[in-house]
Amino acid sequence: TMGIDEKPSQAFLDRLGAHFGFPPPRESGHNTVEALEAMLRDEVRVLIALGGNLAAAAPDSPRTEAALRRCQLTVHISTKLNRSHLITGEQDALILPTLGRTERDIQASGPQFVTVEDSFSMVHASEGVGYPLSEQQRSETAIVAGIADATLGSQPVDWLALAGDYSLIRDHIAATLPGFNDFNLRCEQPGGFYLGNAAAELCFNTPNRKANFCAAPLPKTLFPQLGAQQAPFTLQTLRSHDQYNTTIYGLDDRYRGVYGQREVLFINPQDIAALGLADGDNVDIETLWHDGVTRKVSGFRLVSYNIPRGNLAAYYPETNPLVPLSSVGDETSTPTSKSVPVAITRSQRDTQPERRIA
Repeated sequence: TMGIDEKPSQAFLDRLGAHFGFPPPRESGHNTVEALEAMLRDEVRVLIALGGNLAAAAPDSPRTEAALRRCQLTVHISTKLNRSHLITGEQDALILPTLGRTERDIQASGPQFVTVEDSFSMVHASEGVGYPLSEQQRSETAIVAGIADATLGSQPVDWLALAGDYSLIRDHIAATLPGFNDFNLRCEQPGGFYLGNAAAELCFNTPNRKANFCAAPLPKTLFPQLGAQQAPFTLQTLRSHDQYNTTIYGLDDRYRGVYGQREVLFINPQDIAALGLADGDNVDIETLWHDGVTRKVSGFRLVSYNIPRGNLAAYYPETNPLVPLSSVGDETSTPTSKSVPVAITRSQRDTQPERRIA
């Protein structure tokens, strides 16, 4: 909604350039996979991450970590520590602690609020009430504006003024983004304001102004990279009940009856029998991908589950090492984490303590 995209539209760039009086770059940037590949080619010197946990969230974990280490400098603007902070750049690494959205944000003009957009296209103000842990914590806005001021100076944008009064930022948004006119005034409405959803209003941005449906034929093979080789199993990664993205709040998954563990592999009971294994056995999982890279995780416990034969499921991010960085959706560059060709074998180690599965 705010135009944060590796491929911003030309119309947005036109409005941005006209409003601020500068020629925005017209070349597309990198999506996540492209950025990691560029790091591996030594084309990226600095990574500045605004939140997130890239090392844990991205596919092909060892290669992702190798990519981050090839940067000269890594900078993480974060509310909490995470594993990405352990993967440092070649020369330097910084962690800049920032305020969370639940904490009070006091700037030069007084208390500040940010705005959020929910899944129903409602935009409303969000203002923290908790006290920051330290007076040295800065808001994400203040950190980014401070970097910009130190790098670019105060022309044509007075960055420090924006850091001191977020309403000035919303004025710029109102001037450059359709649908945000009178942004600050509309933020005062109880419950926020409706941004609009063209499809919900049966307005379609197509040549005939109608919703167009088309059939997409299924591919002859899910894994053309394997050639004539057949994948014994197709693995999908998924989240547990006690999880939000890469943040794991507990080891219980009441959705699937798994408790006290996460290194498990859901498998059809007939497939277990065909492999000569038993429910609860430990197995190793290895990706079949002909690029000379070994992708393997070990010591996963089999869980008999009502899943179609030939299909497996395991938790993310524990099985991210199995997802090839080069395996992405056509045109989207989205990692194919729901479709990974793998083989499983009895594990040579059994180090997991006894745990309960309901």
